[in-house]
Amino acid sequence: MVLAANLRTGLIIDREGELYQVVEFQHVKPGKGGAFVRTRLKSLRTGRVIDKTFNAEQKIQDVRLEEKELQYLYQEGDHYFFMDGQTYEQIPLTADQLGDSLRFLKENITVKALFYQRKIVSIELPTFVELKVVGTEPGFRGNTVSSAFKPAKLETGAVVQVPLFVNKGDTIRVDTRKGVYLERI
Repeated sequence: MVLAANLRTGLIIDREGELYQVVEFQHVKPGKGGAFVRTRLKSLRTGRVIDKTFNAEQKIQDVRLEEKELQYLYQEGDHYFFMDGQTYEQIPLTADQLGDSLRFLKENITVKALFYQRKIVSIELPTFVELKVVGTEPGFRGNTVSSAFKPAKLETGAVVQVPLFVNKGDTIRVDTRKGVYLERI
């Protein structure tokens, strides 16, 4: 248990049976009345962000998660299979469990998985991944004042905006946090 006054960014808490990560917090001490803590909490299951206010003396159940590195192996039907490199155990996950991470998931990539009570609650991709461009239109330089971009389809199926000089067959580096192009490799 942790006091609401001690909440910090990144802390995982159990609220009404669902796990939330503290995204933001603000400790407020008004002139009248008791102190309280305003928070923004992100659900680890759905990714939804909610605002919640706690009394500063309120006790909240904090959660300890286990972190493991898993390697993505392959997709079969609606399941995506990952392997624990230490035990060689294969773990199937659905598209719903992977969420937005699915856009940049490539075979043999290593991800960080957070476990709670032996179940995966969150998958974190590497910050940067290198992916091949499988489709894009040729870029034509026109009367542009600033950088011009065009859509490019990547080997994982994701579509990102790339500069005009990127062509089909090029390999690019993508920031998985924002889903944006960084550089051509």
